Amino acid sequence: MSVREEKKQKTKQAILDAAIALFSTNGFENTSIEELAKSAGVGKGTVYGYFQTKKEILYAFCEYELEQIHKELANRADPDAPILEQVLTIYMTEFNHVTQNKEFGRIFMRQTVFPNESDRQDHLEIEDKYFQLLFPILQKAQDRGELRRNIELLHITGHFYGLYILIMSSWYTGRIPTEEVSSALELIFQQALEGLQPHPD
Repeated sequence: MSVREEKKQKTKQAILDAAIALFSTNGFENTSIEELAKSAGVGKGTVYGYFQTKKEILYAFCEYELEQIHKELANRADPDAPILEQVLTIYMTEFNHVTQNKEFGRIFMRQTVFPNESDRQDHLEIEDKYFQLLFPILQKAQDRGELRRNIELLHITGHFYGLYILIMSSWYTGRIPTEEVSSALELIFQQALEGLQPHPD
């Protein structure tokens, strides 16, 4: 990476970090681009050079999250590891990433799980990238006989994501403490997988 590119990455990250802090403190709607620029230590024009709207900052966070999941899968999970191990890696990486700042995580989840009509296209693009990450893993699991072949990959993804949202909600309400999230997620995924496995002939 060139010095110029490295500087651009640092500036972008500074804007994202400032957004996380300000969205958490002031709320998404009440945070101005001027405040973001001041907090990040850059000019207002510089912020617009990276992000045209605050919504773009949220979607940049989504992109970064997917990059982190890719890295964790590459570093921690064997491509042929059991499906439980791989989906646990994916969703624990997502959990750890989203909940670094609890209030920002709340805003982020609301915007991504229940996007506004005006944000639908951006949301669908991020969703497609998410599917591109997950579908090959699920396909391999079907090929290995870990998952039934007569269930669409989209529906299997829905099983896991729905359970992940349940765990996230339980964490936010305090029903599941942070140190028990991984084991709770593993248990609930295992229970789902037992229902998804092919029946013996």
